[in-house]
Amino acid sequence: MMTMVSTFLSFLAGGLPKILDFFQDKQDKSHELSILRIQKEKELEMAAKGFASQERVEEIKSEQVAMQTQAQERSALYAHDMEIGKGASQWIINLRASVRPVVTYIFVLELVVLNATGVWYAYSTGIPFALAMENVFSEDEMLILSSIIAFWFGTQAFKK
Repeated sequence: MMTMVSTFLSFLAGGLPKILDFFQDKQDKSHELSILRIQKEKELEMAAKGFASQERVEEIKSEQVAMQTQAQERSALYAHDMEIGKGASQWIINLRASVRPVVTYIFVLELVVLNATGVWYAYSTGIPFALAMENVFSEDEMLILSSIIAFWFGTQAFKK
């Protein structure tokens, strides 16, 4: 039972960024809608006063400001990433990017080694295979492994 709950929660944890992105997108769209309302009111005012060409100039300026803001934000993100890796060798940069996968590999390798050793010990001491498997591959171990698998594959499913 706990395995199913853990797997489900891990799968949801993999999709949590997408859920948060949904709410952020909803908030962004609400903000954009309010900006559009304000712009439309401004356009109507300007058209009523006879400034139809000025309206287009203002629209172009707004678009330019938005593009500059996005470019500055992207540049700041790239600069931050470069600053973090400044002075480090490429090996360290690659290692930093692979921390989570390496920890996963180590844990799965540890599970394989411990389980193989446990099965070998059970076989060499004459313990029945069914009893050995209950003790070697425990409920807690299944919880941890299912959490890892659900996180990695759940995350990949939500990214697509």
